[in-house]
Amino acid sequence: MYHNYFGLTEQAFSIAVNPRYLYMSQQHKEALAHLLYGVKGGGFVLLSGEVGTGKTTIIKCLLEQLPNNTDIAIVLNPMADVTDMLCTICEELGAAYDKTKITVKDLTDSLHKYLIDNHTNGHNTVLLIDEAQLLSAEALEQIRLLTNLETTTQKLLQIILVGQPEINELLAQPRLRQLSQRITARFHLVPLTLAETQAYIQHRLKVAGMPPGRSPYPTAIVRKIHRFTGGIPRLINILCERMLIGAYGHNKPIVDRAIFTIARNEVAGSLENAPSYSWPLSSRIMAAIIGTIVAVLIIAIVWQSNQNTPAEQAKSLASVTAETGSAPTTDTPHPYRINHYTHAQFQLLSYLGLSLETESHPCWALAEQHIQCKTDTFETWQAIRDLNRPVVLVLTTPERFTSHAVVTGLNLTSAELLTLQNKKVQVSLAELGPLWNGKIFYAWHRPKNFTEPLILGQRNEAVRWLAEQFALLDQRQEPLTNNYFNRVLQQRVKIFQRNQGLRDDGIVGEQTLMKVNEALGIDKTLSLLQD
Repeated sequence: MYHNYFGLTEQAFSIAVNPRYLYMSQQHKEALAHLLYGVKGGGFVLLSGEVGTGKTTIIKCLLEQLPNNTDIAIVLNPMADVTDMLCTICEELGAAYDKTKITVKDLTDSLHKYLIDNHTNGHNTVLLIDEAQLLSAEALEQIRLLTNLETTTQKLLQIILVGQPEINELLAQPRLRQLSQRITARFHLVPLTLAETQAYIQHRLKVAGMPPGRSPYPTAIVRKIHRFTGGIPRLINILCERMLIGAYGHNKPIVDRAIFTIARNEVAGSLENAPSYSWPLSSRIMAAIIGTIVAVLIIAIVWQSNQNTPAEQAKSLASVTAETGSAPTTDTPHPYRINHYTHAQFQLLSYLGLSLETESHPCWALAEQHIQCKTDTFETWQAIRDLNRPVVLVLTTPERFTSHAVVTGLNLTSAELLTLQNKKVQVSLAELGPLWNGKIFYAWHRPKNFTEPLILGQRNEAVRWLAEQFALLDQRQEPLTNNYFNRVLQQRVKIFQRNQGLRDDGIVGEQTLMKVNEALGIDKTLSLLQD
């Protein structure tokens, strides 16, 4: 019903993948070119990106452009067990194997025979593994061994790994460096820019039948859409669809600030798994009533917050939430508990002095500044002291609710925490410890060109950066090397690792880089508290 109201012939912002609505930004075109080159060259191809950035779109385009003599196996639900994974690959390709005698060797032999026969028949074989970040290191190593199946002139199997950013962290492990070095093409999808967001919205409206020269989204609203969604296409679809329904319910031909605010808060609520209102599609009157009630409660607050910076908006909303009972207030015994994960992230990142130009999903925006957000699981307070960075703790309250605490300092008996109002309080570890479930969130400055551990013999810009940092530490006029990881730099790395209490293997991974950042004051460290 509301589609006709706007002159559309169908739903413009469905989250289902529809080839008719394909929008290829410049980076999507570059990603596709990288993948096509990699597949033709053999070995591994890697495509990574946050949820909703368009990985599935790229893969669909890639599959459509593969030669007709290409046989492809797609593994959508990878598993950690090596045997199960090989069985799945055999079944996808149609490679026969003895189900009464299932061993890694037998399955590999069956695959090898299939690949040889396929090659003899003039066919290429491609294996595509989606959600590759879920694979274990052992499974990835076995996949690497599959690329050893080759003739004297050609690889018998091309492998495409598709996954969320965690796949890059997994491949950065020293034991997987052989696999990482075999990746012939890799591309990381980032969110759309503001200009791309506007073009994306217009493209979908046009395909859905919107008359030329008409759009329900003014430029100012598009800016707000981009700021809130961080340029993630899937979130843009969800938000734009809610706004169309809202404008229809209020009998408005275009989306204004009030409609945007209502839709934004509804989407934000659903993203945090909180109860949210849904617009009744069959009744404009009911939609208007709901919109009016919600608007009366929040528009004044959001209008005021829109006059501030995005980081200030998050703080303001956190404070309002506290006053309405969704999170603890300063009057409660636990002023440091922050219910919403995004609010806790904003609080930590603001404390670190990072520039936040988004209303949600701050890590996506910070990626352009080479800030990497990390989640981890620790078992002890000492592990956080060794990390030596402010963190967000994930807590489970006695009432079995999830909450969060921002830790800015530690000693042997207590922690320094930020309240919702950015005040610092000290809480005993005896009180905090039973609530902490071991999960943490933190952020660090990742060197621009760092994609895998740096080892002896490598030549890239990340090595140049490392040598320059050691020149600063040692107050040397010239670095020990340029972009080549030589033995002199390796020895300097080993000395640094020993001094920092790290394993002195001369391999520069994230731990070593974070300690370099710490030594140079690039990353903010935990405050020293008096015992």
